[in-house]
Formats: sequence, C-alpha cells, structure tokens
Amino acid sequence: MTVGLFYASLLILVVVAYFMGRGRSLQYGAALGGIRHLNSLPMYYGLLAAVWCGVPALMLSALWLLSSNAIITAWFVDSLPVAQQQLPPTELEILLNTIKNVAAGNAGGGQPEAILSAGAVYRELTIRGYAIVEIFLLVLAVAGLLLSLYRIEPGLRARVEVEKFGKIFLLSCALIAIFTTLGIIVSVLFESVRFFRLVPVHEFLFGLEWTPQIAIRADQAGSSGAFGAVPLFTGTLLISLIAMALSVPAGLMSAIYLSEYASFRLRRTMKPLLELLAGIPTVVYGFFAALTVAPLVRDLGVDFGFAVSSESALVAGLIMGVMIIPFVSSLSDDVINAVPQAMRDGSYALGATQSETIIKVIIPAALPGIVGGVLLAVSRAIGETMIVVMAAGLAANLTANPFESVTTVTAQIATLLVGDQEFDSAKTLAAFALGLVLFVVTLLFNVLALHIVKKYREQYE
Repeated sequence: MTVGLFYASLLILVVVAYFMGRGRSLQYGAALGGIRHLNSLPMYYGLLAAVWCGVPALMLSALWLLSSNAIITAWFVDSLPVAQQQLPPTELEILLNTIKNVAAGNAGGGQPEAILSAGAVYRELTIRGYAIVEIFLLVLAVAGLLLSLYRIEPGLRARVEVEKFGKIFLLSCALIAIFTTLGIIVSVLFESVRFFRLVPVHEFLFGLEWTPQIAIRADQAGSSGAFGAVPLFTGTLLISLIAMALSVPAGLMSAIYLSEYASFRLRRTMKPLLELLAGIPTVVYGFFAALTVAPLVRDLGVDFGFAVSSESALVAGLIMGVMIIPFVSSLSDDVINAVPQAMRDGSYALGATQSETIIKVIIPAALPGIVGGVLLAVSRAIGETMIVVMAAGLAANLTANPFESVTTVTAQIATLLVGDQEFDSAKTLAAFALGLVLFVVTLLFNVLALHIVKKYREQYE
C-alpha cells in the first residue's frame, strides 16, 4: 500500500466515523422523542467519533515517519553478515548509504552484485515495514471507530470532549512553535560553544580581520584563519543604515499621504500596488541590483568623480530600502488609521490646518506604533541575505565608505555553509557563532519594539 493510498483510506474512515457517530446519536434522539434529549448536538457525537478514529492513527503515523529510517536500518544491519556488522562506524555508515542509494535507485551503474542484492533486501524490508505499520494503523482506526460508537449514549458530554480535544490541539500547536524555537536556540548555542573552544570570544567579537579560509597544510597561504567579526558587523550596520535612510522617510510619507490625503479610490489602488513590493522574492531584488542599479550607480559615480565599486554597500542598501518600504508604510498606515477621528475633529475645531493636525496631533499619537514598526523593519534589514550576496559582494572590508564592497553576517553564514563541509572545523562552526549573534541582535530589536509599543501606546475610546 502506498503512503497516499493509506492516508486516503484513513480519511475515508474518519468521514465514515463522523456520519456513523452522528447517525447513532440521531437514532438515540429519535427513540427519546427528539435531539433535545441528547446532551450535545449530533454534530459533536460525529466529531467525537472522527477524533477517536483518526487522531491516534495519525499520531502513531507521524511517530513512525520520524523513526522509520532508524528502525528499518537497525533491522537491515541485523541481517548483514557478522563481518560487515563489525565494521568501524564510519565504514559501516558509508556502506549503508551506498545500499540505501541503490535501494532508492539513485546509485550509478557498476555496483558490485553484493551491493545490488543488499539494496534489494533493504527495499524489501522498507516495503514490508511500511505495509505492516499501515495495516496496524488502519486496524487501530477501525478499533477507535468501534470504541467511539460503543461510548455514544444520550448522556455522553460529546461537546465537552470535542472542545477539550480542540484545546489540546491548539496547545500542541503553540508548544510546537515554542519547542522549535528552543531547538534552534540550543542547536546554535551548542555549535557556537564548540566554535568558541577553538577561537576566543574576544577575538571573534573584537577582531578586525575576517579570513575564515583554513588551508589543509600548514605551509599553504592562509593556514591560520582569522575570525574577527567586526568587519561583518560594520558591513551589516552600514547597509542597514542606508536601507533605513531610504525606507523610513519614504514609507512614513507614503503612509501619511495614503491615510490622510489620498481619496478612497486612489488609496484602494495605491496601497495594494505598494504592498506588492513585499511579495517580490529577494533574489529578484538581487538580480535587479546587480544588473541594473549597480552599473547605473557606478556610472553616476564616475560622472561626479567618485570611484564606486561594482559591488557596493550603497547599491545593496538602496535596493534593500526599496524592499523594506512596504513594511514601514503598511505598519505606519495601520497605526495612523487607528488614531480616533475625534482627535482630528478636535484639532480642526481649534482652527488647525490639516498639515498642523498631522504634525502636532496624529504623528505624536501614532509615534509609538511607528517606532515599533521601524524597529521591526530594522530586524528585517539585518536578516537579509540574497540582496547582499548579489549586490554587495563577499569581501569583509572594515570600512564606512558606502562606495566600497562590504559583506554582512547573513551573507557570510550562507557562504560558510555552502557545499560539503566538515562540522568540526572553525570555518564551519563560525557560521553558528554568527547566527547566534544575529539571533541575539534581532531578538533585542523585536523586544525593544514590543516594549515601546506596549509602554507608550494610548488606549482611545
């Protein structure tokens, strides 16, 4: 049985369970003189039967999908000859990977007959294991259906049980998000600790040279890498400042115009068009920056007597600023529209003009939300990768000149983890240390934004 057929069968069983549970409750209601004699509506009895039928099977199915590879591999290793079972762990892992590739049909030709036979055995074990588990889960679903039908009676509090399951489901979703975040933090922190055992913390945070390439032999150039991350922090800050210098005024002014000056028809047209910028993939922005904006900025620099690099912080910052404009504009527009109309009317009644009302009443009232939106946009700018890789380059230059090529933390993380890498070298582990710094910085910006909004937000009636 294929996986798709299994889940289709399970879905059919769940639907059947719903209608059988609902029908059984209707039978009880008809015998008692109407559904008003039931503790819950018939719909809840059907939902309860569907839950008992589908949820246990789905949970065990997810558990099987997570652990099936390890279980089948353990079965297969037990079937290998003793000499192969006693191979060193590295050689055994290579052998198993080759056999799995043969079983999946991904290995090239010319494999030994023994490997081909082992691949056939592994494929058979996989098919057999999945078939056994799927049959067991379908039997479990049928058992849950029969049990739920047996439990249905007029006094059963089906609605309470269904709502209790709903609360557990929502709590599980929240816990998944929390544990996922904790898993990311723990994994990044663990690898960062390994990195800081190889490179001192002070050298990483305050070093002025970033050359993470470590040679294979000691007599090669660059045999000892330098992991001073200050050039990366400087490049990140420089590009982010350029981006915010463009996006904050443009986004805020567009939000003021759309919310206070534009007609309803113009606002209905312009706001979706402006927010389309947020839906453009960042790689498209990167292509546009590298192929169109960079040559234009370089030619303009030559005309004005400036030497502008082909990959410069200015180009990356400008394109990133354009990308962030919808974030600032949309958040600011929502905050400005949340200011009560009574405050505008009161200002007009005192003789203020529209521009005076905007400057002295609306902006101060909406300022906490605007500041919070700007800080969230800063976090978005700091975490951008593709635009920097394609427009600013990968040179870790310690400079404040926007016409020169720089790089950022995210661009270096992407570079360090590209290709086949050993995760026990300082070069690769440096990516996790950079990720930890980036995580802490963006977290602080988000916390600061939420704190400002929460502390200074006024409640209007």
